[in-house]
Amino acid sequence: MSQIRASRSAAVAGVLSAVLCACSSGGASVAPSADGKRAGGSDRPATVTVAPDGRGAAAGKPVVVTVKDGTLTSVTVVDAEGRRLPGRPAPGKASWTSDRKAVPGTTYTVEARTRTGDGRKATSRTSFTTAAAGHVNKLSLAPGKNTTVGVGQPLSVVFDRPVARKADVEKQLKVTTSNGTEGSWGWVRDHSGKDRADWRPKEYWKAGTKVTLDAQLNGTDSGPGGGWFVRDYLTGFTVGANQVVRVDLDRKRLTLVRDGKTVREIPVSGGTPGGVKRSWRGTAVLMSKEGTINMNSETVGLANAYDKMVDYSMRLTWSGMYAHAAPWNARYFGRANMSSGCIGMSDADAAYFYGQVRVGDPFEIKGEDTKGTVAEGNGYGAWNLSWEQWKAKSALKG
Repeated sequence: MSQIRASRSAAVAGVLSAVLCACSSGGASVAPSADGKRAGGSDRPATVTVAPDGRGAAAGKPVVVTVKDGTLTSVTVVDAEGRRLPGRPAPGKASWTSDRKAVPGTTYTVEARTRTGDGRKATSRTSFTTAAAGHVNKLSLAPGKNTTVGVGQPLSVVFDRPVARKADVEKQLKVTTSNGTEGSWGWVRDHSGKDRADWRPKEYWKAGTKVTLDAQLNGTDSGPGGGWFVRDYLTGFTVGANQVVRVDLDRKRLTLVRDGKTVREIPVSGGTPGGVKRSWRGTAVLMSKEGTINMNSETVGLANAYDKMVDYSMRLTWSGMYAHAAPWNARYFGRANMSSGCIGMSDADAAYFYGQVRVGDPFEIKGEDTKGTVAEGNGYGAWNLSWEQWKAKSALKG
């Protein structure tokens, strides 16, 4: 009987593309016949198939384990470092599929426990190795982890390499909030030229909201030219006070508003009308507080307009618009717009203002003579689109 069992097992292994080596319980076995009755003398062990299989297997697909002539009682898939790939059986337990995809350049060991209709149990083991990634895509996240930001700050993801399969990537970007905030991803071209995805609420965040991004990207292919993601990312931040900065370039006034109440009004001087030195309008979000920095007009295409150290610098766009101290323009504060595009104020007002605002505070800028509206990728200009326009930028529209 043992020789018959051995020859039949070998025959089954020969016709399956990925049959596992099985350790079966001893004793005679009888397979069920077509009408459900036992066919005396037959010995049909459960056979298990795994996909992907072999060496150099394709990554980016779930691991699928199937059984013939039996059911799966458990499946365990682990990589070389012992990390488990979770998954779940299909109804009837004839197959099992991993929740996550197999990642590039990784060896997985699969253990499947089975039971036949007559109660015989077996344990099967095999392994496969996925092909290494040709290119690896990485990303940068804003805001920083565990930071507190203003009510206008989007969750922003900038990718090192192109993302052609935006829908596949967006599906893996899971955002949760402490209060069920409605929001949407939108894809934009970053000022650096890179692909970027921002998650913007429908309206400004509520103060105190806690936000988490779980980017389960490991094993996701970003498409031609972009390569694979080979790790996951987890970050989170908290929204601070409900604070908005309103800038009226026609009145030459900046107003700090907190919880709907005016905290302070500051006389300012914006960009010079009638040319390339005009300021941007629309909603810009405070990107960073940079303190004292060197500002050189040649870096923003203004030839020899200026080259000086500037105090209390607060960046509003990648293209170089700041709010900052501008004591050289003191005679114009509240009277005329005579800057090279930035929003200037006195040293005293700038010191106070710098201490009050935080990254993520929205600056709502209006004025008759400006160079245009802040673009989505020039800093964080998503608020200049309607909610419907922003949702349309998702790769998962509808």
